[in-house]
Amino acid sequence: MNSLEELAAANGESGTIATTDARTSMLAAIRRNRPEARPLPDIPAFDHRPPATPAAFAEALALMGGQWDDTFINACPDAETLGAHVRQLFPQAQRFCSAVEGIAGVEALDRDAAPYALDDVDVAIVRARFGIAETGSVWLSEEELGTNTLGYLAQHLVVLLDPQAIVSDLHAAYARDDFSTVHYAVLMSGPSATADIEGILIRGAQGVRSLHVLACPLA
Repeated sequence: MNSLEELAAANGESGTIATTDARTSMLAAIRRNRPEARPLPDIPAFDHRPPATPAAFAEALALMGGQWDDTFINACPDAETLGAHVRQLFPQAQRFCSAVEGIAGVEALDRDAAPYALDDVDVAIVRARFGIAETGSVWLSEEELGTNTLGYLAQHLVVLLDPQAIVSDLHAAYARDDFSTVHYAVLMSGPSATADIEGILIRGAQGVRSLHVLACPLA
């Protein structure tokens, strides 16, 4: 007998079983032998948390190779001003694509388009739900990205972030309900980077070449 048949025999089954039956049998055996449920441990409050401030976020972001822009930290500008500001950051770019509605002069993301249709985007614009001061990370889900590939196929990524939506650390981030309300989420910290070849840090090797976080309060 092969291993699947042996498992079936151990569970009181006989004969040759189909793959689907083998899978059902294995899952049933796991359920019967799983340990009893235990309460989750209490998570301490961690009194010495970093400040949840734009300055702390900007410092951590810079360490990860990202760029902080506080031009509009006090108030998000109108659509024309915001669009012009993003375009002047990348004067050589041709295709700007935004998952954020109401930015003038840039292409609005077609959320029904095929993911590979974004492979020639020079600059993508999204709004993060929140940021993490400890790591300089921004939190994005399928709701913010619209199409997940927008955050990875674009050459440059501009992320709008409300300064009031910055939390102190990863413990505070995971205490939020956001992770349980979406199908996909990513904490993005700086541009794509790798250092596994000869210990040399290369940014922009496997994803976006630059990450700009633009302070832009929600209205």
